[in-house]
Amino acid sequence: MKNSRDLKDLVPIVAAKCAAFVSACKEQGVDVLITSTLRDNESQAALYAQGRTTIGINPRLAKPLGDVVTNANAGDSFHNYGCAFDFVPLKNGKAMWDDTKTFTKCGVIAESLGLEWAGRWKTFKELAHCQYTGGLTLQDLKNGKQVK
Repeated sequence: MKNSRDLKDLVPIVAAKCAAFVSACKEQGVDVLITSTLRDNESQAALYAQGRTTIGINPRLAKPLGDVVTNANAGDSFHNYGCAFDFVPLKNGKAMWDDTKTFTKCGVIAESLGLEWAGRWKTFKELAHCQYTGGLTLQDLKNGKQVK
């Protein structure tokens, strides 16, 4: 099972944009940690199961399996093709998962670099997710096309 954090596992243009994102955030006073880059199908399937068939984050009485963390099953995530990365802002070295204001600041930075920030998605917003597809769809990638 592979769930990488290494920028080298991203498509080269996405790796360059991710590195620029990290640098631009730092210039704006925000340290970020890249938490996920390339995922294989097995790893994506395990994430998809969280909150559905396996215990995920935030289990509680109303949701004993916790929250769903992704709507993308194996092969249906841009992570599976090296076109996406997840991040978290850090404060004094601590992950700030609930800091919406800083995530938004980072999202604006990502967008300024030509990345798509999932914090703008209409459904299933993901503040920690950015991607670059070069205009390709998941079906394009499944058919062997590559982001350039």
